[in-house]
Amino acid sequence: MHVVAGEFISLDGVVQAPGEPGEDTEGGFAHGGWSRPYTDPEVVGGAFDGAVRTAEALLVGRRTWEAMARVWPERAGEPLADRMNSMRKYVVSNTLGPSDLTWENTVLVPGADLVGRVRDLRATEGGDLLVLGSARLVRTLLAEGMVDELILMRMPVLLGGGKSVFPADGVKRPLELVSSVTARTGTQVCVYRAAAED
Repeated sequence: MHVVAGEFISLDGVVQAPGEPGEDTEGGFAHGGWSRPYTDPEVVGGAFDGAVRTAEALLVGRRTWEAMARVWPERAGEPLADRMNSMRKYVVSNTLGPSDLTWENTVLVPGADLVGRVRDLRATEGGDLLVLGSARLVRTLLAEGMVDELILMRMPVLLGGGKSVFPADGVKRPLELVSSVTARTGTQVCVYRAAAED
């Protein structure tokens, strides 16, 4: 499996709470829902739909999983919702228990097992393992060199601080730009893959 991480991201690298006002206020973040004015159904929606269509499984952190588990089951009957609901979902959490996993096809991955479990999944044949949101999780996978493709939906806004997916460890990690398309809202959907050192 290939690990593909998809992120709504501001120009200053913030990925926190793009969807809803109260989604994630940790650290006093006050801009929840900031991505909405920059999202369009053709380019941004198309990139999201395409990533979900090619994914074999989903990997997310607890907070992202809880937000999705509240929304997608209620939308059953829509093609995208049915795809999200039926695919295998791995949730990384140290606080959820088996009885909390009410969203069908969810598998619990304890935080301490994350790197080993993703390493095992990457060694198997199959489609993509799609990571959505989950800033801390993506940061860990990037630091471990375990993200094969990075889809950044860069939106023309500065948020002045918040959570980032990028490791701040001083390590150089070259990427290759595979494709880029700009929405009428100014959002650039850029797909990157890991590149060899020069």
